[in-house]
Amino acid sequence: MIGRGDESMGDVSHGGEDNPPPSLRLAAVAVAAAAASAEGGNREGMDLWHEVSGGMEFLQGQSTETAVAVAVAVVAVAAGAAFLLLLRSSKKPKGCLDPENFKEFKLVEKRQISHNVAKFRFALPTPTSVLGLPIGQHISCRGQDATGEEVIKPYTPTTLDSDLGRFELVIKMYPQGRMSHHFREMKVGDYLSVRGPKGRFKYQPGQVRAFGMLAGGSGITPMFQVTRAILENPSDNTKVHLIYANVTYDDILLKEELDSMVETYPDHFKIYYVLNQPPEVWNGGVGFVSMEMIQTHFPAPAADIQILRCGPPPMNKAMAEHLENLGYTKEMQFQF
Repeated sequence: MIGRGDESMGDVSHGGEDNPPPSLRLAAVAVAAAAASAEGGNREGMDLWHEVSGGMEFLQGQSTETAVAVAVAVVAVAAGAAFLLLLRSSKKPKGCLDPENFKEFKLVEKRQISHNVAKFRFALPTPTSVLGLPIGQHISCRGQDATGEEVIKPYTPTTLDSDLGRFELVIKMYPQGRMSHHFREMKVGDYLSVRGPKGRFKYQPGQVRAFGMLAGGSGITPMFQVTRAILENPSDNTKVHLIYANVTYDDILLKEELDSMVETYPDHFKIYYVLNQPPEVWNGGVGFVSMEMIQTHFPAPAADIQILRCGPPPMNKAMAEHLENLGYTKEMQFQF
């Protein structure tokens, strides 16, 4: 440790081959601190910068010219470290996906949420790897149906690239679903073939004032992903208004997570649930999503709002008609 009263420091401007001048030692420690910080070694970097600080205190007892020269050098190194850190943080990590070829990802956790819904967690190559999926886009998953034939189907992960080392899929498994069979049979340790990213949706923070989202059933997953990205970005003030339709209460996917986001971000996220077969005690919508529901819970048509749709084909068709009748132009709408 370099510090005040360290007799081994000797003269600050001279040193033998085996005992370099303390000024050089101090500069070397500063360089090491910069390198450790730039490489993400927070604890090592902090220890080294403490040593630099101690060395700077020692310089107070030296000649003005020497102290100033070394201080300037150390400040320059610190500035270089800050630049390296900024450069390092600004570099977007390379994603693990390949848009042309399928890649294998290991299933590390499978959690049953309801009788026909499960959450699947897949590991990425390293704990700091990112999937590399743009917000609102999806992946193609390949598997085998009950007859052994290959099947490929799109799914939207509920995780973001901020969730390092993994990605998750919430899958509703239908009795006759071909890809549902594959997921139903998957066990921890199995591998899933994935290709991507896919999709036309592109999002930049603040590109609209507000989103109106119409989701039905498993169509909630792209809405969930986009909403998470917006709410977890402190500089994004976009408002989100979601109407989420299902048959029964038990069919509502990600309800706990959605309700938690409403509680955490009450000024930026609103949800209106709609059920065809609601429980006896229910304060949401009943039946199918109507024009009145959209008019009540969505922002009015404007150039700075966008309506996103994702649900079964009959629902998408009906919602497109409702939106057109309410004055939302085609340019204001996007269907996943």
